[in-house]
Amino acid sequence: MKFKAYTTNGCFYCTQLKKLFERANIECEFILVGEDIEKNVFKDMYPDMTGYPLVLVNGIPIGGLVETAKYMVDNHLVRNEN
Repeated sequence: MKFKAYTTNGCFYCTQLKKLFERANIECEFILVGEDIEKNVFKDMYPDMTGYPLVLVNGIPIGGLVETAKYMVDNHLVRNEN
């Protein structure tokens, strides 16, 4: 599985997403919108995107922090600690 995440500086959810990948020991390519890619280019690529982060798995958008955590649990990439 190949993970890619579009994030922004100062975004709480983006910071938590990075921590999630670190704790799970899963490699993810992080792309900083506004530095690595221009915001207008990102918006052209994902016009329905309303917030950050945006995570893609094998090129398919799955959503933000909550959706990514659920994806990881559902696909046995991490354990649910409940």
